Amino acid sequence: MSGQLVVLLAFFVFGDFTIGRVSGTSSATCVDCQRVKNVKQQLNQIKNAFDEFSELLQNTTATCPNEYPKDCSGVFANGMTTSGVYTVQPVVGDGPIDVYCDMETDGGGWTVFQRRQDGSVDFYRDWESYRQGFGDLNGEFWLGNDNLHRLTAQGVYRLRIDLEDFENNTAYAVYDTFRVADGSANYRLTVEGYSGTAGDALSYHSNQSFTTKDRDKDSNGPYNCAVKYSGAWWYKSCHHSNLNGMYLGGQTSVYAKGVVWYHWKGHNYSLKRTEMKIRSKI
Repeated sequence: MSGQLVVLLAFFVFGDFTIGRVSGTSSATCVDCQRVKNVKQQLNQIKNAFDEFSELLQNTTATCPNEYPKDCSGVFANGMTTSGVYTVQPVVGDGPIDVYCDMETDGGGWTVFQRRQDGSVDFYRDWESYRQGFGDLNGEFWLGNDNLHRLTAQGVYRLRIDLEDFENNTAYAVYDTFRVADGSANYRLTVEGYSGTAGDALSYHSNQSFTTKDRDKDSNGPYNCAVKYSGAWWYKSCHHSNLNGMYLGGQTSVYAKGVVWYHWKGHNYSLKRTEMKIRSKI
């Protein structure tokens, strides 16, 4: 259609559309009248072609697939094998988001949504901060509960959690199913199917809503678990894990307020490094 439009425009501009000058009177010769009719016909054709082309362009734009892959497994499938920040666009919700992709661990293609490593970022934050996400994708960060929902709502996802203590020991936990509900359901957690070396400190929290210091959605009646244990998490009453807790630097006398994975190091040890990441199972 665009070729037809160009041809018609060229014909109109360069063709012999000269209309004879009117001399003496306001009437034109028959030849001049025919030329006027021809010009009008050509103009109508140009207009129709332009309208059709505009409609075609709009429809084509509306049906174009996402410019970006839906998650880091899609980035990996496109041949990107270096860990780092990439842009993805989940099929749920609007707009692309930047994420950190782990392309090395256990086959690569992991979308990282949480990292603790040096205590440089304050994780004792409010509901809105956890909804939107915060921190530095190349350092410590939380990707955001809205983004977590968008990612996990588009398929079946596996969760991997990598842990490291201050003695350079490492452990990991893998869950076959991981899903986060939307904001209307308070980002309720679904997790099941544990395997790994760290012990299962997350299944206890399955089917729990997310709780922050300013929004108490835990199952503990007397107090807000996020306030009591200085974090934000899918608290029950209260926790076996607290990976968004205070960065306390290893063994501590402070009970359960640190970066805790109880089944590996207990409630009185705050971990050095944690990384939570998801990958599509399909």
